[in-house]
Amino acid sequence: MPELFERLEEETRSSTTAPQMMVGPLEGQFLGWLVRISQAKHILEIGTFTGYSSISMGLALPAGGRIVTCDIDAETTAIARRYAEEAGVADRIDYRVRPATETLADLDGPFDLVFIDADKESYIEYYEAVLPKLADDGFIVADNVLWSGRVLEEDGEESTEAIKRFNDHVAADDRVECLMLTVRDGMTLIRRRLSA
Repeated sequence: MPELFERLEEETRSSTTAPQMMVGPLEGQFLGWLVRISQAKHILEIGTFTGYSSISMGLALPAGGRIVTCDIDAETTAIARRYAEEAGVADRIDYRVRPATETLADLDGPFDLVFIDADKESYIEYYEAVLPKLADDGFIVADNVLWSGRVLEEDGEESTEAIKRFNDHVAADDRVECLMLTVRDGMTLIRRRLSA
């Protein structure tokens, strides 16, 4: 499958205005491993883009597994669908093209894994919406939590400040425990706090 991902990367670079939004090989492999080792069957992805992450997770899904992925961009979602078809995982992925808040309101869960990789200003809203829909042993993965290191600076840019607020919000949330990893642009793994 490496050749398919190489073509997806190339098309993303040549046909989108923000190719840096794609997760890429390292995060794709990491997400696939998370799905495999956790045996996650019900996955929610907030932020489809061109499908690198949903395809990576789709290839790792156990039998009967399903991904619901949402995005507001029909053009990039069309790219994702096309490559998912080619990868043989399109039947495992339910694409929703509309605002994530609307999609989340329609979903009950429980989800074994939730991957948040969308507009940074809404991360806290997404987090609060999905936490009650998380399976007891499920977890959330939030992407871009280091934001190219800018979370350590006072740059005043709204996306940077939003990521800082999200990081602080999760770290202070007694309902969960979290682990921030320095994978690429930073990923935080979040799960409900285990009872003592």
